[in-house]
Amino acid sequence: MFLHNVNPTVKALTIIGTVFLLAFVFDPVTPLLYIVWTVIVTFLFGTFKKRYYLYYFIPFTLFAFGMFWTTIVFSDTASGTTETVSFLGMEFPTEDIWTAAALGLRVLAFASLSLLFMFTTNMVHFILSLIQQLKLPPKIAYGVMAGYRFLPMLKTEFQQIRAAHRIRGVNKPDSMKEKLLQYQRFAIPLLAGAIRKAERTAIAMESKGFTGAKERTFYRPMKVQRKDWLFPVMMFGMLGVTIAVSLYFGYFSWYDGQL
Repeated sequence: MFLHNVNPTVKALTIIGTVFLLAFVFDPVTPLLYIVWTVIVTFLFGTFKKRYYLYYFIPFTLFAFGMFWTTIVFSDTASGTTETVSFLGMEFPTEDIWTAAALGLRVLAFASLSLLFMFTTNMVHFILSLIQQLKLPPKIAYGVMAGYRFLPMLKTEFQQIRAAHRIRGVNKPDSMKEKLLQYQRFAIPLLAGAIRKAERTAIAMESKGFTGAKERTFYRPMKVQRKDWLFPVMMFGMLGVTIAVSLYFGYFSWYDGQL
């Protein structure tokens, strides 16, 4: 699929750029239109389990609603000075509703862009792209990659240790104190295993020439091709279209010291 084949560095810089521009947009219409566009692009040009996307999007939705609610409840707009809107049985100034919606939808716009990157980017390719395109020091990059690879292994070891405890008759904890003691028993073997794996990884990397030298060859060369530039053109172009639509209908607002 198209999104999976875009150079990860180009994709990351494009998303950072759109997030930066959206941070200065202060109306709810522009981010709403861009959220719809981003979700459509993600679903059409990405291959992943769609229900996982919805699971990840729910916490961001709750956070956006929390920001919306706190903005309208704790606003310092003087009562009686503006038109009001009824929301959940209470009256709020229209200006506060507009500002709260702009902040909440902006959070969801950031979330949709982040999920686009997360679900369509191979993290190993991303690290390699950072080394080759942005000249990230290999010593740091490969250390991050090794740590990223350790996470699933730690989860597996945790499950094995817990199963071993149950086989040996360790009772399931009932109180909070017993749970804390149980996790202390898990922590020691997990820490010991992590130290052994880190030491072996360091020795293996050094023996294979991972000394931190910048000039090196790569088994997987990551290049920026012409097709990669279609992604930033598409994302920035649509952002311009959404701003133009908001301007045409008189909704667009740029940040000018609001709040």
